[in-house]
Amino acid sequence: MQILLASASTRRGLILQKRYSDVVQRPLANVDESVPRGPVSEQVKEVSLRKSNAVSFPVDEDVVVVADTLVEDPDDENAALGQPRGRSHATSMLIRLRGRRHRVWSATSVHALNQWKTSIECAIVEFSDFSDDDLIELIESNSWQGKAGGYDLAGLMGQHATLVEGSESTVLGFTEESLDYLDQLRQLL
Repeated sequence: MQILLASASTRRGLILQKRYSDVVQRPLANVDESVPRGPVSEQVKEVSLRKSNAVSFPVDEDVVVVADTLVEDPDDENAALGQPRGRSHATSMLIRLRGRRHRVWSATSVHALNQWKTSIECAIVEFSDFSDDDLIELIESNSWQGKAGGYDLAGLMGQHATLVEGSESTVLGFTEESLDYLDQLRQLL
């Protein structure tokens, strides 16, 4: 089974390459990733849908995967903390999340057998009340770049974060349901 991951995310690429032998990664171009108004669960679904619609068919691969992940502001279920625009923005995000719980939403769409299957999942993550020195280390590591909410659970932030509910894959960029579906497809294709 050949999989096309239509994403620029290094983390997503590593996850799929670890699980499946034949993964090609080609980012989509010119996708509007601005978030619409409404609950973050709907925002992440809409952005994933835009990505699905941006895929140009036919493709050489058997399966196409697109995904989006957003961190919900702990004070407002209608506000998403997207990817930081720079160091100061990443710093403000991490300060906002420090010592608190927040939701992480992922939407994943898988195209196989001539149809899209989309799933949305939520996980709850809690940050410790890490020190200012830890904050500086996190920012200087640049691990925040390209990461929703300004952090990478599988990276340096893993020392300061606890997965309270849901799956790690949801926080890292794929729904568990989509990964299970890919496992099923591997048996069929």
